[in-house]
Amino acid sequence: MIKAKRKPLDEIFNMVKDYSRILCVGCGACTSVCLAGGQRETEILTQELSECFSQKGQRVEFSVFVTERQCNAEYLADIEDMVKEHDCIISTACGVGVQYLAEKYESKPVFPALNTMFIGLDRDIAFFEERCRTCGNCKLGYTGGICPVTCCAKSLLNGPCSGTNADGSCEVSRDVPCAWNKIYERLKAQNRLENILPIQPPMDWIDKGPASFIQSGYEKRYRK
Repeated sequence: MIKAKRKPLDEIFNMVKDYSRILCVGCGACTSVCLAGGQRETEILTQELSECFSQKGQRVEFSVFVTERQCNAEYLADIEDMVKEHDCIISTACGVGVQYLAEKYESKPVFPALNTMFIGLDRDIAFFEERCRTCGNCKLGYTGGICPVTCCAKSLLNGPCSGTNADGSCEVSRDVPCAWNKIYERLKAQNRLENILPIQPPMDWIDKGPASFIQSGYEKRYRK
């Protein structure tokens, strides 16, 4: 799931300091789950911003609404009327949610309250670790479920390199485990060490602009 963290309060305040009617739109999906953009976090943000405005002697009207998801047009319809009544929007969704709001309501400034960090897993409450770079060419089936693009310090598709220490750490730092050592041990335990032998071709990282795709079976729905 997408993980995000809140921007510094000063940065958010500087983006919205010239507006008097501000709509804060939270997201009930990813950023809510990672404790960055749900109902509680969005309300706390408005309280802290309200205090910032008060210290400047400014009176500002805040409204809060948390959509089920900001990346889906179906749920943005819930805020249609509220948007008309406000000068700008603060989004506590990921970068996709911010862009979708900005696309749908082009006449309204939309500001991000969060920094989108990565796609990761929950290690504990409010403790997250990156696990996917969304490269579009998943190799997990060959690497024992360990992503070399994300977990290897060099993002090597073929490994291990010559920088693996005897204790299984990476030459980058003794505190960084060698992903390819982990891959080797995982495949060995599964009797699949042959998977490490084929040379994987380089990733195509050529910038082709924003990517899109249609799930198999739905092509006719969008065919012109």
